[in-house]
Amino acid sequence: MIRLNKTAALPAVGMTGFETPLGEEENAILQTVHRFAREVLRPVGRELDRMTPEQVIAPGSPYWAAVFESAKLGLDPQLIAQFPPEVAVRIESLIGEELGWGDSGLAVSLGAATMPLTMAQSLGNQELIDMCTGKVGCWMNTQPDRGSDAAILYREELSDGGRQPIGNVTAKVGADEIVINGQSSAWVSNGSVAQVALAYMAADYGDGFYGSGEHGAFTNGIGLILPLNLPGISRGKPLDKIGQRSLPQGEIYFDNVRVPKRFAIALKDEYLGNLASTWSFAGTHMCQVFVGVARAAFELALAYCHERKQGGALLIEHQMTQLRVGEMLRRLEMARAIARRSLAFARLSPQSHPYATAQAKVSVTEEAMKIAHEAFQLFGANGTTREFPIEKLFRDVRSALIEDGENYILTSRLGVLASRLYQDGWGRE
Repeated sequence: MIRLNKTAALPAVGMTGFETPLGEEENAILQTVHRFAREVLRPVGRELDRMTPEQVIAPGSPYWAAVFESAKLGLDPQLIAQFPPEVAVRIESLIGEELGWGDSGLAVSLGAATMPLTMAQSLGNQELIDMCTGKVGCWMNTQPDRGSDAAILYREELSDGGRQPIGNVTAKVGADEIVINGQSSAWVSNGSVAQVALAYMAADYGDGFYGSGEHGAFTNGIGLILPLNLPGISRGKPLDKIGQRSLPQGEIYFDNVRVPKRFAIALKDEYLGNLASTWSFAGTHMCQVFVGVARAAFELALAYCHERKQGGALLIEHQMTQLRVGEMLRRLEMARAIARRSLAFARLSPQSHPYATAQAKVSVTEEAMKIAHEAFQLFGANGTTREFPIEKLFRDVRSALIEDGENYILTSRLGVLASRLYQDGWGRE
């Protein structure tokens, strides 16, 4: 049936666009996180953006104040999981978008900080849960010589006769102990500050780093939760970047680091499945965060168009500006829909997949880049100055096109997945 209205009134709209009605608890969570994003993340993010990487991670830095205040929100993943599944997905979307609206670098940092604890909770391992509780975590997977090829799932992603690289961090797995050597990449989010790591790497179980038979092109691997205060662990210089400067990133070095084997979360046969599950889970946060950044850019441009005059009229009174603003809003609504559909698939599907999540990350960040670019253009020369926050959003989004997987690489992997699905019978009459 058609719902009939007596007048052509403006549509119902909320902070997160053309939203279906929120429940009382949903709205309370949204308001709480929005206030935190507005009063803490946004001002702290701007302050950290102008600091050196060393100043960002120093004791007494505003970064630590943001981490402390975020912990007070009490938004534990287990708490959200208590809601009905569809409601939990929307709440998670709302939270991620608000954090990104506040500051994308801090939003990514706060998401990475919970990764080891979330894994420990998923396993139900109380020792690991206790190890991770109250700690800043990181997710360590990429290395200098093992970047996009750190998470290869299919033979088609390797060149003919090629092999997955062993990389720069490796593990020797013994009966009761694991010995780790090497260097992570500088792109580990929270690598400069983390107290515990969810780590994946190539592993030698006594028969070399490579599998046998059809798996001979792939390295054997291991997943671990690592306390980062063990003897032999050191840190590199924090990374100096053009965008997301509030996100501390840097190398972690391992020199004969000895870890109890009970800290392993995925050994030889379970490694790829565990890694794929983690990646599928983590990638959804990027989607929500950069919907929030796109919204922030759109709102800045919309306000500026109602303040700036050109040709004797406000920018918004020019028809071309109305077209450009409408295009930005259309892209924002599309990005939000893609982000939420991806999150719902990752959380509710009986078999999720990281390449399905990754295609959403590509779509959302590409749309966010277009929105930030158009907003930047509407500011004109003012947008190029540090007086206006649009230039920071532009830099932050630009980094996201490479972060968590370079977008062309991720799109090619979606092509590999489509071929695999077709061979399995998908898409045929």
